[in-house]
Amino acid sequence: MLASKSVLLIIGGGIAAFKSLDLIRRLRERGADVTPVLTRAGAEFVTPLSVSALAGRKVFQDLFDLTDEAEMGHIELSRSADLVVVAPATADLMAKMAQGFANDLASTLLLATDTPVMIAPAMNVRMWEHPATQRNLEILRGDGITVLGPNEGGMACGEYGPGRMAEPLEIVAGIEAAFASGPLAGKRVLVTSGPTHEPIDPVRYIANRSSGAQGTAIALALAALGADVVFVTGPADVPPPEGVEVIRVETALEMKAAVEAALPADAAVFAAAVADWRVASAASGKIKKTGGALPQMEFAENPDILACVAQMGAGRPKLVVGFAAETDDVIAHATAKRVRKGCDWILANDVSVGTGIMGGTENDITFIHEGGAEDWPRMAKEAVAHKLAERIAAALT
Repeated sequence: MLASKSVLLIIGGGIAAFKSLDLIRRLRERGADVTPVLTRAGAEFVTPLSVSALAGRKVFQDLFDLTDEAEMGHIELSRSADLVVVAPATADLMAKMAQGFANDLASTLLLATDTPVMIAPAMNVRMWEHPATQRNLEILRGDGITVLGPNEGGMACGEYGPGRMAEPLEIVAGIEAAFASGPLAGKRVLVTSGPTHEPIDPVRYIANRSSGAQGTAIALALAALGADVVFVTGPADVPPPEGVEVIRVETALEMKAAVEAALPADAAVFAAAVADWRVASAASGKIKKTGGALPQMEFAENPDILACVAQMGAGRPKLVVGFAAETDDVIAHATAKRVRKGCDWILANDVSVGTGIMGGTENDITFIHEGGAEDWPRMAKEAVAHKLAERIAAALT
């Protein structure tokens, strides 16, 4: 996918710079040529020697390097790559990019380039949420820059929230999507993701622990193979992927309507953890405690979106894929679910307490199809997504 592609990688100054070393390795594994640029602050976290050893070529650091600049090296560097990637993109680098500063090699390259640019932000949660950073983010998006992440989670500073740099495989998937011309080119794939929130009253809702990480990874992997992806997502913790059509919903009823509007499609992957029930009549105002008496709520069953699409007859996608999150008798329940719903494949996983699957970074899949079941080894959700995307590509081509 990345063979013969040239990536100019700018490494900013932050603890997430250590992930850039793995990013270089992953890109080179896929055939990409990586030219590294290390900022002065970045060199406080990773050494030029380690970056150079992994990239297999010289690391550029100084705007006023006499040898390089005798041939206007910063201009050549900025235009010789197929894609410029900034990872980590610190608040400082984002501010320089948004305002057009050019006071070091990295910012000068970014101002001089006529090549597409992708950034993977990484910073403290308060810095990410600061109005100045959010203003700069909107400017950069308006300038056509692709933004991957950030993810939510614990940080080196001890705080928790959005600001973690996207994982190397997520960035690789984004880069592959930017170069997409793979086996799914011309195919339209619908992906659902995240939880749904079913309101009880204006401040309370029924939900589950789904983070949306697996659905996002699947959308990125499909886009990397060239698919035109429509991504219907509930209110997930993980940001939606870049480079795909994103439709945001809250409830199961909204998700069903969005899915129906997104059809037809060549394939549909239902990774969302849709709430099975909703309150039949959500309160218009906040429900108050009344002397210990419990509120009375009547529940209604939500539509089975997977079954509706799998059994729709005319207009049904050629391939319909579901997920089965189970806590016991995983294979038996998931096998029965595949038949009952009428879908082609089911990806079953054990989400019981202690597995760390729901809301975690890994998945443990049993792939169930008409011919039987096959166990996949436990792996990162990004790796699951790539494996599934390749199976989908094989089925559709």
